[in-house]
Parts: sequence; structure tokens; C-alpha cells
Amino acid sequence: MFEGEVLGKIISRPTPLARKDVALMSSLDEQNHIPDVLPLIPLRDLILFPNLVVPLFVGRERSINALEEAMRNEHLVALVTQKAAETQDPGPGDIYEIGCVVTVLQELKLPDGTAKALVEGKQRIRIVEFLQTDPYLKVRVELVDEEEHADLEAEALMRNLITDFEQASQLGKPIPQEVLGAAAAIDEPGRLADFVTFHLSLKVDEKQEILEAVDPKVRLRKTTEYLRKELEILELGSRIQNRVKESMSKTQREYFLREQLKAIQQELGVYDETQAEIEEYREKIRLSGMPEDVEEKALKELSRLEKMPQAAAETGVIRTYLDWLSGLPWQIEDEEKLNLIEAQTILDEDHYGLEKVKERVLEYLAVHKLTDHMRGPILCFVGPPGVGKTSIGRSIARALNRKFIRMSLGGVRDEAEIRGHRRTYVGALPGRIIQSVNQAGTKNPVFMMDEIDKVGMDFRGDPTSALLEVLDPEQNNAFQDHYLEAPFDLSDVMFITTANLLDPIPPALRDRMEVIHFPGYTEDEKLHIARKYLVPKQLKEHGLSTGKLDIQDSALHEIIRRYTREAGVRNLERTIATICRQVARKVVEGKKGKTSVTVRTIRKYLGPPKFSFGLAEKRDEVGVSTGLVWTEVGGDVIFIEATTMKGKGALTLTGQLGDVMRESAQAAVSYTRANAAALGIDPEFNEKLDVHIHVPAAAIPKDGPSAGITMATAMVSVLTGRRVRRDIAMTGEITLRGRILPIGGLKEKLLAAHRAGIKTVLIPAENEHDVDLVPEHVRTEMQIVPVSTMDQVLSRALI
Repeated sequence: MFEGEVLGKIISRPTPLARKDVALMSSLDEQNHIPDVLPLIPLRDLILFPNLVVPLFVGRERSINALEEAMRNEHLVALVTQKAAETQDPGPGDIYEIGCVVTVLQELKLPDGTAKALVEGKQRIRIVEFLQTDPYLKVRVELVDEEEHADLEAEALMRNLITDFEQASQLGKPIPQEVLGAAAAIDEPGRLADFVTFHLSLKVDEKQEILEAVDPKVRLRKTTEYLRKELEILELGSRIQNRVKESMSKTQREYFLREQLKAIQQELGVYDETQAEIEEYREKIRLSGMPEDVEEKALKELSRLEKMPQAAAETGVIRTYLDWLSGLPWQIEDEEKLNLIEAQTILDEDHYGLEKVKERVLEYLAVHKLTDHMRGPILCFVGPPGVGKTSIGRSIARALNRKFIRMSLGGVRDEAEIRGHRRTYVGALPGRIIQSVNQAGTKNPVFMMDEIDKVGMDFRGDPTSALLEVLDPEQNNAFQDHYLEAPFDLSDVMFITTANLLDPIPPALRDRMEVIHFPGYTEDEKLHIARKYLVPKQLKEHGLSTGKLDIQDSALHEIIRRYTREAGVRNLERTIATICRQVARKVVEGKKGKTSVTVRTIRKYLGPPKFSFGLAEKRDEVGVSTGLVWTEVGGDVIFIEATTMKGKGALTLTGQLGDVMRESAQAAVSYTRANAAALGIDPEFNEKLDVHIHVPAAAIPKDGPSAGITMATAMVSVLTGRRVRRDIAMTGEITLRGRILPIGGLKEKLLAAHRAGIKTVLIPAENEHDVDLVPEHVRTEMQIVPVSTMDQVLSRALI
């Protein structure tokens, strides 16, 4: 507590004091004059006006000393408010200039050393000079004269003020009735303004402003102005309260009427399960958390169901619709717990390698953590099958503590699969997007759309066009499903798509996604994956243990090199499962001890090798060059053959080549003819010889420009009779001038060359910056040579 705190209700001076000594003291004060030197008590958060009796609490040492000094003399003390309430020991600069001199009517000392005092305001004073500060404040003051005469204007101001004061009380301001009566009995303008101001909830500086106003009419105007502001606030609060009360009354009225109707139906024996079902639907809609416009639509459908005969065919349609609307997770979401260190641990536990992919995922999650509501790009994982695209999505969901949804888009041709059917169709349902979110039971799952490059289109529509809205962060906050006919917010869903190829994805859809490329695995990475993940998994699935089966690293190397040729590890896992099945059969037949699979015993389980490892050619040959290609399952090595026959310059191309690859072969022939003399070739060879270029594996379609320099090398080799080095592979597009242009998929091609045991690879000089993406041990074990012209290629490749 502090000086200036009101301890009881305010007493107006006309009210007679109950105690005899108080009346006596007041009488003595009126007879005595007010000296010009007085002790001073600074007040906190309180302005005291003349003619008011106020009980105060005095606690500071200097203030108690000033109070005792007043009691020893004429019972008079100056009360002036300090400017800042938090000042503990105010000095001359911390106190207002205008205050009030009061008569101390009573003093009561408390056991803790503080005191209570009952004071009566006498007259306004102005501090002229501070005479001392210790042991109490003493000041020289002058009285502020006030003119108390009431003319017509003052009378009108007084009446308006009293009317507004009474209106404030009617609007709910806590003003006691005796205070209103005391205000109505005051006939002096300035005194009425002081009395009303004291009872208003004004700031200290506003009350001080009225205290300093000497002219009574100015004081009345200021008080009326502040009171009008208070009335506006009270009227606004009253209107708000009335609206709330009306809304509550309407809801309560509807509830009571429904309960009465239910009771009447029960009494008449007509209350059945239908009404209970309607009430159940109404409660579901209320608790679902759906937006107001959707709730209004649901209640409208419920009203139709309530009025509809139960035998009507449409009742089932409406019930299904209401079940979907009330069952969707409009406000339900998983609590996200994202810790980057934990997320990295989870990614490392679930996947070996893929360092660049993991880095990009962790960056995405870091940005997601820093933003409250992320509307970032949709991630698109592109890579060959079996490299871990789907499992990375599962790991992201695990790291975010979210539900995981997987939806395969392969073969989807109907737009209604995405957006749903309209309710006019028999058996209509929402699309697979809404169905999956409903099944997850949360509005913020991790939603993986697999095989987005396999989506087709026909007369039923184009599903990729429907996906444009789903996968656009700026639009999917109000996704419109044809069945729901109401917007659903998908902005909290983390969408991830996967694809093997980017080309089939329409440009508009590809533009909405951020592509992350998944490379193929190297041999060392496959060995680690097999040892750490695949072998333990297959042992568990086949009921085996390490005490029953041991597949040595040498056997795993042999499986990787000679029994599987892929970018991923799916065939590797199937091959390990084949061994486990055979061992499981032996165990069931009664075989004891551990079976150890080595490089020497692998044929017994898997038969002869399916692929050759290392160089396909045993020696350098004329007309056979080694090229590198990119396929859906990663990079691969091909051997392009060229031969000549007597003829008239015909060019034959075989191997199921596409148009682009045929044009590359034609460009290679034109380059060779144009530079025949420089290459040491008979300039008239095209008039005497036919050229045949063949790309083996003729059952597999092939296309693309990157085999241009390989075909040109094979052709020059057969025309000059120079052999092609078997340990050199090459890739690049050729121009008519012999320049080498850049190609794509370089990383996958270099990994394939490394798997095949190639020692030197010729690549376009403009692709040199892509070499940094290749694992370091591949770069160190192979010589990667950038070339920009065919002359550089031929000088290295031909012997």
C-alpha cells in the first residue's frame, strides 16, 4: 500500500461526520487561517480535491514525519501528487506545482510503524518554494483563489454534467446512489466539477489538469468532455453485451425448444431413432470445427434430411455427404516436433549415401522450422527405381512427427480420381486427395504422390490439370473437391512427388515443384546397403539368423557385379531373398550348422552370372567404340559397331534407334565426309562403300544425341583401319563442324563406366562442372578427360 490509496468511500463535505471530535476539529479548522509554510506529503496515483473527506494510508518515513508535524501544530498539511508513481523518494522536480491543503481530522498509528489518516480538502494551493527535504518536505505555498458564482451558462453546464453522471450510472458504471445524491445537492460550479472528476476513471494527469483549472466554467467543460468519452465507451460496451446476450438467448431458446419437442414426441410415442440421428449429426457438425460457411451448408443439408421421408432414395446420399463433411479433420493436426539433429539421425539410419539429397531435405526442414506457416515449393524426387525416393518421404514424416500418406498416380487417367465425382452420380465419392487426408485423420500429413510421370490422359480428362491446384502453395488453401462442393485447406499438407523421368511431366506442373535428383548407387554404397539393411531384413523375413546364414562381402560383390545391373537395389534385394529361400528350405529339411555363402559357392544358389563385369572386349578392335547412355534405371555402357561394304554410299542404321539418334548418326557421317582428307580417309569412300552402324540390344528402343561422338569414332575407325582403345568410353553430341556439345545424365553415365571397369572417360568440356557431383572415389579411380572437338576424341581413342 502507499500514500494516496483510498481506504474507504469518499465523503462529501455536506455529509455530517459521525464522530464528535471530527466535527470539533473541522470547526477549529474553519476558524483558523491557512499559513504560508506547510509540511508536504506527496501522493501516488491520487488527486485530492477541496471539500472532500478521504481516508489515506501513509507509509513512507518522510510522509509520516510530515503527518506528525501537522498533528503537532494546526493539523494542516499540503497534499500534492507526484508525477511518476514508481518514484520511491520524490524530490522537488518530481512533484506537480498545484495541489490541495487539507485538514487532518484523525490519525491512527499501526503496529508496523505506518499510519492511517482521515483528511478533508480545504483549498487549492500552489507551491512557491521548497524549504527543506529532511526529515520531511516543507514548502512555502500560496492560495489559489476561486470564483464561485453561478450564471446561466454555468447553470446549464452543471445540469448537463449531473445528467451525464446519472446516465453513466445507468449504463453500469459503479457509482453508489448516495454519491449521485450528493452531486445533485451541490450548487457551486467548481465544487461540482471537482466532485464528479474525483469519481471518474481518469488518468492522473487528466485529473491534475482539472485541478489546475481555476475558472469553474473551464473546469465544468473539461469534466463534461471526459465524462462524454466515458459514456461513449460505456454505450459501446453495452451494445456489445446486448448482442452477445441476444445470441446466447437465441441459442438457448433453440435448445429448449428442441428439448421440449423431444419430450412431446416421447410422450406421444412418436419419437424414434430418426430424431436421435438428426441430433447426433447436429452434434458432429458442431464439434467438427468446420468453417462457418461449410457449417451453414451442412446444417442446410441436415434440415433437408430432417424434413425428408425416410423411404426417400436421397436420404442415403445426404447421410453419406454429412458423414464426409463432419468426419474430415478441419482443425485436427499433429503436433510437430522438428529437431534437425534428430532428423539427420533418422535419415542416416534409414538410408546410406545420398548425401546431397539429405542435405537438401535438411535445408527444407530448417526453413520449415523458422517459418510459422511455410508455403514453399513442392518437393519432387526424380531418379531411377529402387534408389530410396519413397523411403526418404517416410523418413521426413518420421522426423516431423507427422502421419505419412502414399498415393500412387501410375495409370491414373480420370480427373475424378483427383477431384471426386459430383453428388448427382450414383455412388459418388470424394477424390483420392480428400479420401487420403480423411484416412490420415489430420490436416497436416506428409503426402507422397508416387509416379507422377506415369499419369495418363484420355476422354475422361487430364488428371495433371487437376493436380495444378493441389500442388500450388498459393491455391491449395481452398481446394475444391467436386463431391464436397466446399473449400478444404491443404496448405498445411507437405506434398512430395516422385518420378523416374521429368520429360513426361507437363511444364506447368513441373514449374510448381522443386526437383531433387536421386543418383544411382556406386558398388561400395550397394555393398554397405546390402550389409547394413538388406541382409538383416531378408534374414528376419525368412525366419533366419546370422547363426544360420552368413553371406560374405565377396559374395555380395559378386552379386552386385555379375547378377544385378541397376541404379537402385531392388534386384539386389530379390537376389539376396533367393539365397535366403534356398537356405530356409535346407534348414527345414534338417540341415544343421551355419551356411556360408562365398564367391565360390554363389553359382550353386544363383546359377551362372547374368552380366559380364569389366571390359566387354578382350582386345582393341577396329570399328567398335564404347559409349555411355542414360536409362530409367540409371546409366549403362553400350558398344557401337560400324562396318563398311562395297556399295554406293548408303547409310544403314539398326538397333531400334529413335529419330534424334538417327540424326546424330547422319551428322557423324557428314563430319567424316567433310574431313576425310584430314583424317586419312579416301575422299570418295561414299561412292564406293556402304556404311552400316549397329547398336546392340536391338529389342530396346534407344534415342538421344549423346552417342554422336561414339558413332563418329566407330565410323572413322572402320574407314581408317585404326583400332579403338577398349578401356576408353565416351559421351557427347557432335556437330557438323566437329564440336562436342554438352549432354545430360553425366553422373549416372560415369557411375556406369566405373561399374564396367572403364579407366578413361571422354566427356564434353561444357559438362566439366557436373563432375563435382560424382563421388570422390569414382573420380580418383577413373581418368575423366574434357574434350571440345572430335580431333581431341580421335587422338585419344584411336591407336
